[in-house]
Amino acid sequence: MEALILSCGTGGGHNAAGAAIAEELKKRGHKVTMTNPYDLKNHLLASAVDKLYINIVQQIPGFFGVIYRAGDLYRRLPFRSPIYFINHNMTGAMTRFLNQHSFDAIVVPHLYAAEILTILKEQGQKLPPVFFLATDYTCIPFTEETDCDYVVTPSADLLEEFARWGIAQEKLYPIGIPVKSAFSDTISRREAKEALGLSAAKRYILVAGGSVGAGKIPKIVRLLYRHYKNTNTELIVICGNNAQLYQHLTKAYAGRVHVIGHTDQMALYMRACDIVISKPGGLSSTEAAVSGTALIHITPIPGCETRNMRYFSRRGMCIPVRRIDSELLPACRKLQRREVRKQMRRRQHAGINGSAAADICDLMERAAGVHP
Repeated sequence: MEALILSCGTGGGHNAAGAAIAEELKKRGHKVTMTNPYDLKNHLLASAVDKLYINIVQQIPGFFGVIYRAGDLYRRLPFRSPIYFINHNMTGAMTRFLNQHSFDAIVVPHLYAAEILTILKEQGQKLPPVFFLATDYTCIPFTEETDCDYVVTPSADLLEEFARWGIAQEKLYPIGIPVKSAFSDTISRREAKEALGLSAAKRYILVAGGSVGAGKIPKIVRLLYRHYKNTNTELIVICGNNAQLYQHLTKAYAGRVHVIGHTDQMALYMRACDIVISKPGGLSSTEAAVSGTALIHITPIPGCETRNMRYFSRRGMCIPVRRIDSELLPACRKLQRREVRKQMRRRQHAGINGSAAADICDLMERAAGVHP
């Protein structure tokens, strides 16, 4: 099978989901092409789209919440969204690309790519089976105006919500959000620490702001450092692609806090730490749950991340912290109790499908009528 994965860098989760599918397909001997659809027209355009999102969530996350709420209101109107009409400009480049290749399946872990393919369908373009991967624990605005053959939801609990927004029941597949196989590895905490060069005798708390390093990370690190500086617990902070945050923390905590920029070792870091403190991205939350790590959700970007936090907290798969000053340290103390961590781990494994990537690829093979 030859598969195409179309994703964007507006948040690392979409690309991470696509990469998880690519990893599994390649393992099965299939060919995979993964690209940003806007790159097909102009590399500068793709970069501009990604940077606009990143700048908003890093600098003014509240504004993203305003945009999301506006989308939630607009979707109730009997009109196509502005996103749909903007993506009309991409149809020429996408048509030329598809005519130059022969794909058996297309995977879209991002709404923008799904919109482009929907427009092509409406123009009469013949496409192979298209698989939309929802990467948040909600039906985000305008999913309903796309026309994909298969819509993979994070959970069966969300089927009613997706159907309520007009997604046909027969298109819905509650398989889960795909993550890379490393998050399912059975490596022990001691082994993970050794692989990362960490002390086996110390406890570690991981603080992460997603691929864009968003959230009130400096405030969180300051609070945690003051509390744990004379203990056996050390902090690891993942800054993602946020160079400004990395430079600030490196200067402020030189030699006292493990400050990491972009890393492809997130699975090992999660496994090595007793607690993960993270904004509630759909992918990062799923990765923590699959790895069975005690999870605290903080500073959601308003919109889908607020709903991710609500989904996880209602099922006992995280502790939500809405007020950092008064709630963060009590949440950490609670998760220092082994029985609390074990109970959360059981709920994570019961509520999250760690084999979603493999199950989605099974579906793709059946739909395309091909095998490795």
